Amino acid sequence: MIISASRRTDIPACHSEWFFNRLKEGFVLTRNPMNYHQVSRIPLSPDVVDGIVFWSKNPAPMIPKLDLLNGRAYYFQFTLTPYGPEIEKNLPSKSEALIPTFQKLSERIGPDRVIWRYDPILLNDAWTADRHIQQFGQFAHRLSNYTKQVVISFIDLYQNVMRHSRELSLKSLNEEDMKTIASAFSQIAAEYHLTLTTCSETIDLSEFGIYHGSCIDKMLLERILDCSLSLEKDKNQRSQCGCASSIDIGSYNTCFNGCAYCYANYSPSLLSRNKEECDPISPLLCSTLTEEDLVKPRAVSTAKDFQLKLPIFRP
Repeated sequence: MIISASRRTDIPACHSEWFFNRLKEGFVLTRNPMNYHQVSRIPLSPDVVDGIVFWSKNPAPMIPKLDLLNGRAYYFQFTLTPYGPEIEKNLPSKSEALIPTFQKLSERIGPDRVIWRYDPILLNDAWTADRHIQQFGQFAHRLSNYTKQVVISFIDLYQNVMRHSRELSLKSLNEEDMKTIASAFSQIAAEYHLTLTTCSETIDLSEFGIYHGSCIDKMLLERILDCSLSLEKDKNQRSQCGCASSIDIGSYNTCFNGCAYCYANYSPSLLSRNKEECDPISPLLCSTLTEEDLVKPRAVSTAKDFQLKLPIFRP
């Protein structure tokens, strides 16, 4: 089993204390996003959790406690864009804080295990294709010794993103725009020896040497673990998504980064309530069990495959 922590919120930035308490207790409770009172109990013991994938825009709070992950297979999807507080309201300075955090994390766990995400790419009067290309080059220069892979995606106009479309002054992204950016990014990535992939994109950018990636990356986890994993493609994600199956332990409306393009925060009132109710001791993220809740153990098992693989003989 792979734990995703998390597509729904920024656990390293906002809830690292809660996460490490869950590891200590050996389990986590997670609400079904489609049925609030349906709760799963998910074990977190190393005998069933084969790996953990962290998604974060600011994992600084987690870095001092990384020793608590010793013996675990894990890596980070680190989203680092050049947007300022007009778009990513509550994030610290990219140049002075987050790029050094990226470098520090990489120095601790190695460049293979810190994936740089430059997403979402959006266009408006301030953020033109040329400006993205310039900023991507500057970031690549500073990060190239600290990562080996960069993931890009173009903004998806989810319903809750559209609520902020006027605030963001979004311009439509057509295929020509995407290919202009992709072509330039590809050249920059090649200059700095970075592998460039996309996340859940329908557009074919293979002419620029850019292919669809897997954010929950079975092959990377196998290299970290030094064994094979029997993992299927995640059927709960979009058809364009190449991720391996995982269990997400996050909750929507619990991320406090304040990004205007966020798809995971769709209710300001719930976000405010959840912030007040955050309890690092609770087995549930930003909530507590009630009499109406139905808790069911989640049936999970290791995906490790230690069976000896014989080499294929070809005459």
